Amino acid sequence: MTYVVTENCIKCKFMDCVEVCPVDCFYVGENMLVIHPDECIDCGVCEPECPAEAILPDSDDKATSWVELNRNYAQAWPNITRKGEAPADADEWKDKPGKLALLSPEPGKP
Repeated sequence: MTYVVTENCIKCKFMDCVEVCPVDCFYVGENMLVIHPDECIDCGVCEPECPAEAILPDSDDKATSWVELNRNYAQAWPNITRKGEAPADADEWKDKPGKLALLSPEPGKP
């Protein structure tokens, strides 16, 4: 089992999860974070830290389709080990559904 970041993170990117990860398995895109599923040790400490409730175990039906997306972007985006600034409008995007079309494939800044 591994944890993955899902659609709720898009345009929110709060990054509270990054600070608690003991293995630094988060990668940063322009408007979303992902977890490298091969690096995640399934400790689960990141899940309760996410204000957007975007982190789920891959065993959750809502997370299944996100495993490969996390894997692919984790290989393309830079690793992030420290919490950065969330977007100014993150709270406005926090609970909005249907954000997948807004996902930017561009890497973020660690």
